[in-house]
Amino acid sequence: GIGCKEVRMQEKTCNGGLYGRPFIESFEETPMLLAVLTYMGYGILTVFGYLRDFLREWKIEKCHIAREREEQRDFVPLYQDFENFYTRNLYMRIRDGWNRPICSVPGAKMDLVERVSHDYNWTFSYTGRAVKDVVNMGSYNYLGFAENAGPCTNAAAAVTLKCGVGVCSTRQEMGNLDRHEELEKLTARFLGVEAAMAFGMGFATNSMNIPALTGKGCLILSDELNHASLVLGARLSGSTIRVFKHNNMQSLEKLLRDAIVHGQPRTHRPWKKILILVEGIYSMEGSIVRLPEILALKKKYKAYLYLDEAHSIGALGANGRGVLDYFGLDPSDVDIMMGTFTKSFGAAGGYIGGRKELIDYLRCHSHSAVYATSMSAPVVEQIITSMKCIMGEDGTTIGKKRIRQLAENTTYFRTRLQELGFIIYGNKDSPVIPMMLYLPAKIGAFVREMLKRNIGVVVVGFPATPIIESRARFCISAAHTKETLDMALAAISEVGDVLRVKYSQPRVPDARRRPFDETTYDGWED
Repeated sequence: GIGCKEVRMQEKTCNGGLYGRPFIESFEETPMLLAVLTYMGYGILTVFGYLRDFLREWKIEKCHIAREREEQRDFVPLYQDFENFYTRNLYMRIRDGWNRPICSVPGAKMDLVERVSHDYNWTFSYTGRAVKDVVNMGSYNYLGFAENAGPCTNAAAAVTLKCGVGVCSTRQEMGNLDRHEELEKLTARFLGVEAAMAFGMGFATNSMNIPALTGKGCLILSDELNHASLVLGARLSGSTIRVFKHNNMQSLEKLLRDAIVHGQPRTHRPWKKILILVEGIYSMEGSIVRLPEILALKKKYKAYLYLDEAHSIGALGANGRGVLDYFGLDPSDVDIMMGTFTKSFGAAGGYIGGRKELIDYLRCHSHSAVYATSMSAPVVEQIITSMKCIMGEDGTTIGKKRIRQLAENTTYFRTRLQELGFIIYGNKDSPVIPMMLYLPAKIGAFVREMLKRNIGVVVVGFPATPIIESRARFCISAAHTKETLDMALAAISEVGDVLRVKYSQPRVPDARRRPFDETTYDGWED
């Protein structure tokens, strides 16, 4: 640890009767010493980067980077060489921590293709061997449906024999299968809305549908931590975009009030529509949207709400139906409910749910619906089978057990990390758990040391995060057993001691809690 320090904790509890349960999130400020050391680290890397670029320019050091051809030297440059400075001199040093190919199902454990680099990560060669049974702490396999055995796999295999793998057409031409129709009806019933529509790609569900809903003369209010797909969709729409601070209701209300009072720039005409963009769980912060307060503001100022539940659908709520289920809210209060099938359902694609008029409009005006090839039949069958399992319509309680197991695993893992002395971000109920590393040198070192102990983790640094908030991000799954989590925690603790990334004082377990060395873990006692 780094000793005593001042920290700032954001802990939100029941607010004005809007919350039926305590809403607790923690974000600890970066300690001053670590912030200074992190900036110094990036400064040193930058200085050496310029030095190495100088040596490359004079052919003293071999240059591996892409360059314009000699015969095109008089052309206007196709790309700016300086834009690749970070990639050349910082990212390349720790590139072995990313893009590792796997050769198995990304379940609780997985197999990694072994690779080596002889030129400091500029290129990789494969040894032909695999690293077996690596504990998977990085996949978004929240409910454990990424598996190659069981009812979902059997159903997908059967429909593959019947319908094939490719559809080879759009929904509006020859690519509309009966399974697509069933999937959309099932999704609408699962969400509790009038109608739903499925798309072949989660990213395109946002980036191609937001432009169909808003345009010039409209205002989009976007959370500052929204996913790139939401940002791209907002930009493609041509609407005016204003950003509010993450989960900050004062910031959002000020923008709403100003938008209504002042209207559009120059003309001061009223905005055609105001659309609020938020996510259910923010995948880099482990934060849950303060939905009850946002809904109250939406109703007060008569705005529209677009809710992206990519990470929260299936992973939150007693019934696995996302943040609305988690807070006990009415689905009809959200105008556009978006989510993906790529995470909790173990498949691919996305959906939009809402009123029937909205879905009918999108079928005709969404570029993703009109021009994109429809979803593959086995992917659709995987979603249908897993969704029925979550809903209990398969005649079993497997779905309920997985939802409960995910919640218990999340509580257990978060609590143990805090007790070991690590700084973690986010909501206490979020299965996305960021653990702070801060220093750039520790990003690569952490992921390498963890892999030596057969634990596969995801590390994230600048520019995906603020420059002084590099982190490791753990994604908890219902497929993880207590033994698997304990194995990961032991490795994290050992590596944390070696790399000195335990920045908080270890917390003493509450005497009222059950001990962690029990044979089975079935949740905390109240």
